[in-house]
Amino acid sequence: MFKIFVQGAVQVFSGEVALNAANIAHAREICEALFKKGQPRIVLQLTDIPLIDSQGLELLLDLRDRSARCGGAVHLAAPNVLCRDILQATGLAEEFAIFDDLNSAVGSFAQ
Repeated sequence: MFKIFVQGAVQVFSGEVALNAANIAHAREICEALFKKGQPRIVLQLTDIPLIDSQGLELLLDLRDRSARCGGAVHLAAPNVLCRDILQATGLAEEFAIFDDLNSAVGSFAQ
């Protein structure tokens, strides 16, 4: 399913299932933990997430907005081809910093 791990001062959300209606409750539950440690610096590692549906996209926007209100940010790392296409087709690719790999996404918070 979904998990969180810490890399430096950045929290990384990753998963191995679709970010969709069937899994959204679990994803939201896991995401709540992202906001318990002060200013959220979050990377969503999309490498192994095969699909994002409308509820998953809504979760991304909710995370972005909530993080911004706390002075943090959400970046996306390594979306597969389908997820990247979905982000571009919906216009969300312009709403997030998207990096080709996890290390680049995490490192972007140090700049």
